[in-house]
Amino acid sequence: MLLTILPDVSAAAPVRTVGYLGPPGTFTEEALMGQADLVASAELVSMASVGDVLAATEGGELDLGFVPIENAIEGAVTATLDALVFQHRLLIQREVVIPIHMQLLGPAGLELEAVRRVMAFPFAEAQCRAFLAAKLPGAEVIPAHSNAEAARRLAEDGPEATAAISTSLAAELYGLEVMVADVEDHPDNSTRFVAVAREGIPAPTGHDRTSIACFQRADVPGSLQSILGNFSARGIQLSKLESRPTKKGLGDYCFIIDLDGHVADEVVADCLRSLHAGLAELRFMGSYPAAGAHYEAGRRDVSQAWRAAEEWVEALRAQVRD
Repeated sequence: MLLTILPDVSAAAPVRTVGYLGPPGTFTEEALMGQADLVASAELVSMASVGDVLAATEGGELDLGFVPIENAIEGAVTATLDALVFQHRLLIQREVVIPIHMQLLGPAGLELEAVRRVMAFPFAEAQCRAFLAAKLPGAEVIPAHSNAEAARRLAEDGPEATAAISTSLAAELYGLEVMVADVEDHPDNSTRFVAVAREGIPAPTGHDRTSIACFQRADVPGSLQSILGNFSARGIQLSKLESRPTKKGLGDYCFIIDLDGHVADEVVADCLRSLHAGLAELRFMGSYPAAGAHYEAGRRDVSQAWRAAEEWVEALRAQVRD
């Protein structure tokens, strides 16, 4: 894939359509609405699943897709991660992190003791296991495609004695009441979302993250250590490392890595060059502005040290006789 470095998503070209995991009232919509430069002049398209968003983006029906990729409690949203690694050739343009608070919603007058069923997005249900076990131990969980869909279905045609795990916004949109607030198992819960596009890499900001997938030539002792050595030797900090099955056979895994820095940084580019030469495949998923605390000074120091080392080596090579 030809990689073009662009100033940023909004400056590169007008964003006409942005698809997100719907229906209206999801945390994905909430996170997207906080990105004023993306939504100011764009048509927002609610879609039924993460797969639909990514397929429509790759197919050109959308300029951008906006989907969840990681949660502080449950880890990776595997539907998103696997689709980006194995199915769709898309590039991450930015990440957005927002706090997540789940609400137990119900129709007016429903008491907690009367609840026999709970509609929930499976990923959201997993973030509320302790609450469900303690307060609704016998309740049947009915899966939904998203938090907002659980609320919408409950409001439109939900059976009696049924509640839904969803958002405060969904309660307002679909005329439900918050039966129990903040039912997530950990108060510091948060979710990371990403905007993806078919092409283009935002210009470096000094506070960037790069995402890659590493496929080994063979599963041999020390192969992961060899991969990680490329980062430690260059002083590159990793913010995430996890393995995912390649779908080719039991025990065959690739490694998904988020690293601090941008492909435009000399030290990161050199690291990716070394990895590409040694791996069966290196899947580049994007360099993009990072959310969270800044680390410009540390990245600047590492880049300066790497440039000094490069100049030293070049000075030595210049002395080689013909």
